[in-house]
Amino acid sequence: MKRAILLVLLLVIAACGGPTPPRNQEDACDILRDRRDIARATRAAEREWGIPMHVQLATIYQESSFVHNARTPHRFALGIIPMGRISSAYGYSQALDGTWDDYRAATGNRRARRTDIRDAADFMGWYMDRSVRTLGIAPGDARNHYLAYHDGHSGYRRGSYNAKPWLLRVAARVDERSDRYARQLATCRR
Repeated sequence: MKRAILLVLLLVIAACGGPTPPRNQEDACDILRDRRDIARATRAAEREWGIPMHVQLATIYQESSFVHNARTPHRFALGIIPMGRISSAYGYSQALDGTWDDYRAATGNRRARRTDIRDAADFMGWYMDRSVRTLGIAPGDARNHYLAYHDGHSGYRRGSYNAKPWLLRVAARVDERSDRYARQLATCRR
């Protein structure tokens, strides 16, 4: 009887947690070895949408650090009264509610969840493929993909990111990480 209770308790505890982020997020090879689901998801999105794995990985790192249920911080009035979250961004890809709904409608993937790496990588590929087709961004251009991802296609067209020096710095870091991940992936794919 004690074993059964212990087993049930262990299963409940295990079910409460989600996938853990990769231990070494500085090395793309380690990420893919540590989390095979990330490897499969980003490869599938690369095949489907043509967006290189290294661009996806660098963007996921920036958006959520591979935390499946990442959320934006709460806003507070008078420093103590919770007023909701800064935005509806959620999950690996930090997709906003409206954009996620657009993705699910466009792809017919009504069951997609932002906390599922397969769906998040597919969303990212879908969104960046739209950036390629509508904005002319090259598939491997992590900097401009990130700017369009952050400010939306309309904001990118208007150049709204130019008024945000902090965003330009973040996009440059995403680009650097993407380049580093690309070099690493070239060695570990063998």
